[in-house]
Amino acid sequence: MALGTIEAAMADNIHASGTLQVPWAHLRMPPFPQVALRVLQLAGNESVQLRQLEELISSDPAFAAEVLAVVNSLLYAPRYPIRSILQAIEVLGATHLQGLCITVGVRAYLGKSLGQPSMRMLWRHNLGCAIIAQQIASAGFIDRDIAYTAGVLHGIGLLALAVVSPKEYAEFLSTFIGTPAAMLERERAVFGIDHCQLGERLISEWNLPEDFAEAMRPPSRSNGAWGLAGIVGLSCRMADAVGFPAFPVCHAAPFEELLEELPSRDRTLFHAQVETLSFEVTKKIAALEVI
Repeated sequence: MALGTIEAAMADNIHASGTLQVPWAHLRMPPFPQVALRVLQLAGNESVQLRQLEELISSDPAFAAEVLAVVNSLLYAPRYPIRSILQAIEVLGATHLQGLCITVGVRAYLGKSLGQPSMRMLWRHNLGCAIIAQQIASAGFIDRDIAYTAGVLHGIGLLALAVVSPKEYAEFLSTFIGTPAAMLERERAVFGIDHCQLGERLISEWNLPEDFAEAMRPPSRSNGAWGLAGIVGLSCRMADAVGFPAFPVCHAAPFEELLEELPSRDRTLFHAQVETLSFEVTKKIAALEVI
C-alpha cells in the first residue's frame, strides 16, 4: 500500500475524539529492503553457502556498496580495506552480517526522514539498544551478533508507526511525557495498536525467527528469566537511561537500578558507570552516522 493511501486510510478512521483507530490492514509498512530480510532469513540457516549470501547482497549494488562502507568504517576499523562482499562475509561471519545488513536496511528505508529530529531520535534509540545488547551478550552466554540484530529489530514497530503516520506520530512523541510502559498504553488509545504489537506482526509477516518476535515484547524486569528477550528488554531501558530515549521526555529508570537486573557474573564484566557506557554507545553511533 502506498504511503499516501495509508495516510488517507488513517484520516478516514479518526474518531470524533481525535484518536486514530486504524485496522491492521492499513498499518503495513511500505516495502522494507528485501535484501536485508533475505539475509536475515538465510544467515540463520547452517547449510547456507557463503557464496549464496554474497550473490544475494551483491544483487542490489546500492545496498552492497552501503554494506562495504559500514564494514570499512571506523566502527570496524579493519586492518586492511575490505573490497568485496565475499571478503566481508569471510571476515565478519554470516551471523554478524545479519545485524549489519538490517542496520543498513533500516537506514536505507528511513532515507531522508532521518533528518527529522523525531526519526533521528528513534534511529539512535534503536542503535543504542542494539549496541548495549551486544555488549551484555558478550559478557554472558547469548550470541552477541544475534543480540545486536534483535536490538536493531526491537524498535521496528516504532519506526513503522512513524512512517505510516509521520505528522501524527511526531507530534505524539514530542508531547508525550512518561514511562515507556505508559507510552504503549497511549499508543493503543491513539492508534489502536502499540509499537510492540506492530513489531511482532511485522516479524511474523517477514517470516523471521520467533526469537526476534519475543524481543519485540514490552521491556520489563527479567524476574530471573535471562535469554534474548530479557537482554533486549533491559538494553532498551538502558538506552533510555544513557541518553538515547525513543522520545524526548522519557522517565527512564536509574542506570544503577538497571544494572542490578544483570546476572551477577555478567554484571562484573559490564560497564559499572553510566558515563562509560554512554561514551561507548555515542562513539559507535557517531561512526555509523558519518558514513
